[in-house]
Amino acid sequence: MKFLRIFGNEIVLGSLIAILSVFTALASYQGSIADSKQNENEILGMQNLNDGNAEYLSANQFIVYDYTMYDGWYTTEDEDKAAYYESSYSDELTASIASNPDDPFTDEYYDAMYTSAYELWDESDAAFETAGEWDNRGDGLQLVMLFMALGLAFAAWASLLKEESNLRPLFALASIIVFLIGLMKYLALPVIG
Repeated sequence: MKFLRIFGNEIVLGSLIAILSVFTALASYQGSIADSKQNENEILGMQNLNDGNAEYLSANQFIVYDYTMYDGWYTTEDEDKAAYYESSYSDELTASIASNPDDPFTDEYYDAMYTSAYELWDESDAAFETAGEWDNRGDGLQLVMLFMALGLAFAAWASLLKEESNLRPLFALASIIVFLIGLMKYLALPVIG
């Protein structure tokens, strides 16, 4: 028990209170940054998802237009009209006709038409994944803050007890143990970016 009395020393308790206060504030600050980054990436993900949906609908309109122009070209016998229809094709349809004149509306044609939408959806997925990573980091920081605040409470209670009290070094030791657990949790947090 004599060895434990070292933990109840004023300098040890004062140092514990200072260190735990700083780590509690640091975890809180970094937690708010993680929440902000999570929110930022969720908004970016939603924006890209909405833009991807708009691009998809726009591509559908161009596909309908290509079908209309192709049908017009296919059914006309007037060369001027045929030239007009051909000049109205999208670049994707023109390329598809060059590579597959018998059936230009292939999977490759549709993929080319939807490229922009697919890219935006991929960016949306990536942003949502990053938001999830920031969310996990924020949750981990909340846990670290809980341990640091608990250690701070133990140190504060220890400092309020008389030096002769047997609980004083036990509270101080509990504060150190909780601090070390919180520090290990902090060091184990994933680094993002």
